[in-house]
Amino acid sequence: MPRDSLGIDIGGTFTDIVVYDHDTGQDQSRKVLTTHDDPARAVATGVAALLGAAEVDAARITRVVHATTLFTNALIERTGAPTGLITTDGFADTLEIGRERKFDLYDLNIARPQPLVPRHRRVEVGERIAADGSVRRALDPADVARRAKRLCDGGVTSIAIVFLHSYANPAHEIEAARVIAARHPEVAVTTSHEVVPEIREYERASTTVANAYIKPLAHQYLALMARRIRELGIPAPLLMMLSSGGLTHVAEAQRTPVGMLESGPAAGAIAAAFFGGGDAGGNLLAFDMGGTTAKLSLVEAGEPLTAYRFEAARQKRFIEGSGLPIRISTIELIEIGAGGGSIAEVDEIGLLRVGPRSAGSQPGPASYGLGGAEPTVTDADFLLGYLDPDYFAGGEVKVDLAAARAAIERLAASVGLSAINVAWGIHDVVNENMASAARVHVAERGRDPRGYALLCTGGAGPVHAYAVARKLGLARAICPPSAGVASALGLLVAPARVDRVATVGIRLDRDPVARLEAAFRRLEDEARLVMADTGLSLDRTTIRRLADGRFLGQGFDLVVTLPDGPYDDTAAMRAKLIAAFESAYREKFALTPPDVPVEFINLRVAVRAPVAGTDVIVRARSDRGDTALKGTRPAYFAERQGFVETAVYDRRRLVVGDELSGPAVVEEEGSTLVVGPSAIARVVESGNIVMTLR
Repeated sequence: MPRDSLGIDIGGTFTDIVVYDHDTGQDQSRKVLTTHDDPARAVATGVAALLGAAEVDAARITRVVHATTLFTNALIERTGAPTGLITTDGFADTLEIGRERKFDLYDLNIARPQPLVPRHRRVEVGERIAADGSVRRALDPADVARRAKRLCDGGVTSIAIVFLHSYANPAHEIEAARVIAARHPEVAVTTSHEVVPEIREYERASTTVANAYIKPLAHQYLALMARRIRELGIPAPLLMMLSSGGLTHVAEAQRTPVGMLESGPAAGAIAAAFFGGGDAGGNLLAFDMGGTTAKLSLVEAGEPLTAYRFEAARQKRFIEGSGLPIRISTIELIEIGAGGGSIAEVDEIGLLRVGPRSAGSQPGPASYGLGGAEPTVTDADFLLGYLDPDYFAGGEVKVDLAAARAAIERLAASVGLSAINVAWGIHDVVNENMASAARVHVAERGRDPRGYALLCTGGAGPVHAYAVARKLGLARAICPPSAGVASALGLLVAPARVDRVATVGIRLDRDPVARLEAAFRRLEDEARLVMADTGLSLDRTTIRRLADGRFLGQGFDLVVTLPDGPYDDTAAMRAKLIAAFESAYREKFALTPPDVPVEFINLRVAVRAPVAGTDVIVRARSDRGDTALKGTRPAYFAERQGFVETAVYDRRRLVVGDELSGPAVVEEEGSTLVVGPSAIARVVESGNIVMTLR
């Protein structure tokens, strides 16, 4: 039976939509401006237009996968639900006390991230679970009912329940949730043991509250999106991309939407790993630049690196501790305010600054002709000749080149420079911003960026890849086919994934390893049950075991991958587990302390299963048709100290083996690749364009 897959990626500026035909290996894509008041509206409009233009029968679509930045934006912009917190007596101020450390020691006017739940919506109840799970003080259901009524009477529509040590015994949280649901069925309830059942009260409370804050929004939005998909005549169920790079079903995403905070960026990293693995000649630096932000992540041994904690809504983008701590599995990346819509301005001391303010999709850059008046990166790229006004975003946006020039000229007049010099300055500054972020991201992991190839995706990524690669000293940059919508295509190759965690506190020198095995088995069974709800076959399920380990007495832990189970109490197995931790510890810190026992604080499992229909195959054309050369136009390159007549190619007509000497521009519907004067680009069998910098 013929079958297609549909990928939908909602970004801050554009919504990317891809339909992939598994029978022919062909994909059709469309970029539409994101409608922030109702993101599902742009999706419905874009999908309907794409299906019509591509002459695709909606009934052929067997899978729909979706990623969105909606929930992250809700945290940043504080547009979530009015949320209340019910917690153990004496712990209402945990969210404000935090870790009692300043993220900037010498800033006298430091602005800490404000809790998502204000003080008047945080209430306490008398109960206490000990660290070993025993009950010190029983929960009074009547007390819970009174506190919940007070919150609901105050306008709360979502409640987070965070009791001390509930990871060891969730009985009180379960009972409190039951009481609230019976009396206030219209109120969303989130319990901490369901979201993040691990130690550290502040981080657990912060993550649980974040989930409660966006839960009503997620429930409403995902139900609306599923309905819009059905109304288009698409019979396939809706799957959601998680921050970890895996997929889950709508019901699970509605229950714990905090797991989707980084779903959009995760799709870009998955796409980079899929497209670039064979041509990288080693490891990849995934570079995804859209209209609002740029994301950078490392891909090693064919997989993006994974982190198990991150911060949302940071006050200072690069400073740890300035955001809300979130404990979920997520692809490790850095995100900066550098996109096509990033606004250029002169700062307090007269220097050019680009970003993090963005024009977004409304009103957008001046060149969009939608009322934007401030100069942006996209406006500069038009003036420099990199972008074609008649072919931008596949013709979806009617470009007003005069408005772009006027916006740049106003900024140029304020600094006494020519419009072209200012346009180049905007382009160069944003490139340096992204290169600096990449240096920090790579250096923090003890890596050398010169050992990586840059893989560029996003609408603006290929335009800036050459310059960013040069600044980083990279020898190779890779541009995949359909680079402008690669994140949406990446959704279609992601596996289903479920992560589970539990706190155990086991010393490997004395505690029975059987406890370890029993805990892992329980987590794996839980993960399989969630996976089964997706309706997927579990025959090809893979399980990865990990642990948060440390040497006894240390105040921090390190997440390490453990050997496959089952585990037994033999000396050989203990030695194997200790060796796995010490090897990872030495890789990060070079040395291990002598004769210090190892303890595992948390255990983690990552269960994956391939999804039917992920057999995406992309190949370049091998048959020579019409010439790929569309013509020439002047483009600005600092190496040549001005404008150079530059060849312009149609990517759809390039074939395997075609070699382009820079300067050159390669255009396709969703993006434009700039090949600088110091580079040679070659089309390889995978469909990628591999750019070698000289």
